[in-house]
Amino acid sequence: REGEGVAARVLENLGVDLSKVRTQVIRMLGETAEVTTGAQSGRTKTPTLDEFGSNLTQMATEGKLDPVVGRQKEIERVIQILGRRTKNNPVLIGEPGVGKTAIAEGLAQRIANNDVPDILEDKRVVTLDIGLLVAGTKYRGEFEERLKKIMDEIRSAGNVILVIDEVHTLIGAGAAEGAIDAANILKPALARGELQCIGATTLDEYRKHIERDAALERRFQPVMVGEPSVDETIEILYGLRDRYEQHHKLKISDEALVAAAKLSDRYISDRYLPDKAIDLIDEAGSRVRLINSQLPPAAKELDKELRQVLKEKDDAVRSQDFDRAGELRDREMEIKAQIRAISATKKSEGSDRDVSPVVTEEDIAQIVASWTGIPVNKLTESESEKLLHMEDTLHQRLIGQDDAVTAVSRAIRRARVGLKNPNRPIASFIFSGPTGVGKTELAKSLASYFFGSEEAMIRLDMSEYMERHTVSKLIGSPPGYVGYNEGGQLTEAVRRRPYTVVLFDEIEKAHPDVFNMLLQILEDGRLTDAKGRTVDFKNTLLIMTSNIGSKVIEKGGGGLGFDFAENQTDAQYNRIKSLVNEELKQYFRPEFLNRLDEIIVFRQLNRDEVKEIADIMLKEVFNRLKEQGITLEVTERFKDRLVTEGYNPSYGARPLRRAIMRLLEDSLAEEILSGSVKNGDVAVVDVDEEGKVKVVQGEKRVLAPGAAE
Repeated sequence: REGEGVAARVLENLGVDLSKVRTQVIRMLGETAEVTTGAQSGRTKTPTLDEFGSNLTQMATEGKLDPVVGRQKEIERVIQILGRRTKNNPVLIGEPGVGKTAIAEGLAQRIANNDVPDILEDKRVVTLDIGLLVAGTKYRGEFEERLKKIMDEIRSAGNVILVIDEVHTLIGAGAAEGAIDAANILKPALARGELQCIGATTLDEYRKHIERDAALERRFQPVMVGEPSVDETIEILYGLRDRYEQHHKLKISDEALVAAAKLSDRYISDRYLPDKAIDLIDEAGSRVRLINSQLPPAAKELDKELRQVLKEKDDAVRSQDFDRAGELRDREMEIKAQIRAISATKKSEGSDRDVSPVVTEEDIAQIVASWTGIPVNKLTESESEKLLHMEDTLHQRLIGQDDAVTAVSRAIRRARVGLKNPNRPIASFIFSGPTGVGKTELAKSLASYFFGSEEAMIRLDMSEYMERHTVSKLIGSPPGYVGYNEGGQLTEAVRRRPYTVVLFDEIEKAHPDVFNMLLQILEDGRLTDAKGRTVDFKNTLLIMTSNIGSKVIEKGGGGLGFDFAENQTDAQYNRIKSLVNEELKQYFRPEFLNRLDEIIVFRQLNRDEVKEIADIMLKEVFNRLKEQGITLEVTERFKDRLVTEGYNPSYGARPLRRAIMRLLEDSLAEEILSGSVKNGDVAVVDVDEEGKVKVVQGEKRVLAPGAAE
């Protein structure tokens, strides 16, 4: 057309006939356009639908869909509904992840394989993307026009089954001020049977959106899709194995598939099969491939050196030291060649062996452990060692109380080896005894030793749950009350961290309704929160502390010949234990006590044990002062004075803390403020003849390892 343009001048200079070029180009463009439109018009009468949807039957023919295993009953029910004269619109209802969309894909595969009744032969299953349909409709009526066009195309084609995933999105879709939404536009066609539509939605969304609109609900026939069993899930995983092996370029063992189904069913409680099991296989495959594709250590070292060389080369160029830059460039080439050689040998080794990496049961367990924090993988030697010597480690923080430490250690060992009842918590204990003997301390030391840190414990002070209405703080407020969306303190904490110690401190201070709520946790290891979600307590260790029976331990002790200073015989301890149990029975209901694994009675502390506790508490003070550069030593006389002042059988070890504060910390604080003890000094704390505490300067020397004990 254009005779004056640059392109025209160039072509003229080259001696080209412009009119011939133009006719040739038009003919070529026409041919390609005819090919594409011919292909499309030959295959489809529904251009608008093709733009906003995707043809599942075609994808099934090309083998792009994952195989659908099982679900025969549901697919047959869908075919049955599609064969009706009117209102032939099934809606698949089920929890997220149970395979609703897979059923629609299964139907498409059956149609592609001609495994359907004659009424469905040559039908096309097309998914409609509502989001895409709404996108870009700027002006009023544009959305309705698109939808009407699609409906007309479906009506004239007569062989389209529409699949709308998340069918509740029809309600309100495209409805601007005063306009009607997609659901109302589709209603007449759905009722008359002009439009066959398979919907899929979750139970909650169906109840919330579709059941409210009775006119829409009557046009759909519900098909309930339940969660498959573990055995059915294993069958599904066998069917999908090839796809995941091809994608990750590895092999997946049979044991891994079985483990994925069983472990996901047991440990991942807030999601549904088969979705969670498939996710485990997928992520384990990704992890194994990642581990196998990493560079060898030698190549990693070279890579680090290469980065350093590149940095130095840039610096040399910037400072115009080109000789040095040239040397570094040669070194860079050398390193790159070495890395290439290492990678090549690794690849050739892999191809020589021709062995694909394999996803094993242990890889699946590792993924479950990383998702939930629950150690389901096999015990390592170091962990076995740790479990066998658990009592010794706990005794470093908790002095005395052998029965309590042994009971807790046994429970943890049972759980970790996998011998505990899988439908109950790891263990549930009541720690009963006088104040200050280490009930809460044992729970803390257990959390820090076995679960990683003291913060790994969920601690609930039951003095905050004395009123009846405070029960809702644990599981969340009921609907209509303030804080309904926030969830409960206990249920949310356990959902976030399912493998933990739950400490109910001072349990007897709580309202009796709290105990009723604990019954289902103790028996079945589950609790339902205000939103109806079931929270899994099967991997928690429940500890309740109580001061009930402390009077019996104090008074009854003397009357029974229960002398704390002397050696306490088992017979005396058992007598005390039975008296404490009697007192607990008067306070707690029998069905509550009957569900507990063990009631552990803590003994009173004797003088020697208090002295050991004094050493632990003094160490804490030494460490605090060490941070300030002051070394502290205490004499034996001062220790005896501490124990004399801090020992009270009725109050346990707490008076000792007060004695340390009064005798040691107060005196030291005054000395530090007056400048007598400065950074780098050695302070020795002693007691004079009159019993007064004095702080004297020690020799500046390197402390022997045992001096601070």
